[in-house]
Amino acid sequence: MPYSKISKAFAELTPYEMYDMLRLRSEVFVVEQTCVFLDMDNKDQKCQHLLLYQNDELVATSRLVPPGLSYPDAMSIGRIVTSMAVRGKGAGKFLVDFSIQECYRLYGSGPIKIGAQLYAKGFYEAFGFVQSGPVYDEDGIDHIEMTKV
Repeated sequence: MPYSKISKAFAELTPYEMYDMLRLRSEVFVVEQTCVFLDMDNKDQKCQHLLLYQNDELVATSRLVPPGLSYPDAMSIGRIVTSMAVRGKGAGKFLVDFSIQECYRLYGSGPIKIGAQLYAKGFYEAFGFVQSGPVYDEDGIDHIEMTKV
């Protein structure tokens, strides 16, 4: 099923898009993964936000972090999330590919870093990311830093 895709700076998001984004992130990161953490970390306001809609329902989202905000010399993709309803149907691949292309469009060439959940390592390797740091615990979930050069 085709997706309608949106790429907007924080200030350009409508209240409905903002609500959809924060709700989906909360559904997955807080409820599904039973992880108590503060999702709103004061980075969203400086990021570009990607939203994938299917039939007027948000099914996936990510945020693009400019160089210097999360990593000194690299841009980053974060808060990558897909709805349970579309997992295994290509939405995640579509979102990550869209995220990579938007990073290059907005911030130019250069490395892209992510903090990936360890179980998803193989998924991100398919996009050219390689592990660039040791396993670390973030909110009770094993993560690794990965870099695409």
